[in-house]
Amino acid sequence: MKISILTPTYNRAKLLNRLYKSLVENTKYNVEIEWLIMDDGSNDNTSQEVEKFIKENKFDIQYYSQENKGKMVAINNLIGYATGDLIIECDSDDYFKNNAFLTIKNTFNEMDDNTYALCYLKYDQNECNIGNLFKQKETTMFDLYFKQGEDGEKVLVYNAKIRKQFSYELENNEKFITEARMYHKMDMQYKIKCFNEPIMICEYQEEGYSKNIIEVFKKNPFGYYQYFKEIFEHDFKGVLLKKRIYAIKHYILFSVLTNHSFIETIKQVKVNINKLLFVIAYLPGKMLTKRKFK
Repeated sequence: MKISILTPTYNRAKLLNRLYKSLVENTKYNVEIEWLIMDDGSNDNTSQEVEKFIKENKFDIQYYSQENKGKMVAINNLIGYATGDLIIECDSDDYFKNNAFLTIKNTFNEMDDNTYALCYLKYDQNECNIGNLFKQKETTMFDLYFKQGEDGEKVLVYNAKIRKQFSYELENNEKFITEARMYHKMDMQYKIKCFNEPIMICEYQEEGYSKNIIEVFKKNPFGYYQYFKEIFEHDFKGVLLKKRIYAIKHYILFSVLTNHSFIETIKQVKVNINKLLFVIAYLPGKMLTKRKFK
């Protein structure tokens, strides 16, 4: 078993050492690893910091760089270099628990040709679960979030053979799109298997995507519009009411930001209850969006 860890990074030299140390700690489990780093146009000392790691020769580290094109392009570019059986995307502000690769090793036999990822818990720095415990062993990411009510973050350890068939689709030269757009396309063909064990720890940064979501929405509306449009291609049987409202509210938001008309937007909404909710919410949603994003 070999694991490829993919890390896009931009001016995060000060954080990379923590991630590096967590990888070194996990080498004791006799799992072959490679760490593939894509420097997304940093202007700090990222390259020098990575060079120190490489010189220590603890495990295979490959460093690449690109002009600043965003996290998703960075990962798309790294995928082609990955040689592992498993692929993990790990942001520079995340790091692994000390027994993470042992956990993966002990559950690796659950991976099969119908499984695109093994899914684990993610903790914050206070050792608190970011989200809920899993209710089902086998599911999809769409069902997990829209039918089972998950709201927090999880860690996906991908089946490399399947992951390499997909990429993050960006629109209109935007730099970001939610990972869920790709997950939902993988869901159409494959499943995930879930384990109530944590393998990764996250520390949200002030300049990160999570804490600046309004700016992210403003800069990347076309990708988000397509994402929410595609949500309505899924089977809505069993989707929670609050999740229907969430999808419709954001679909309206991004239709306004991208200047799509009411008629264009509602065509994608097939289920009658969704159509009714859309009609009720459209005008208030349009007015609120114009006021909030003016």
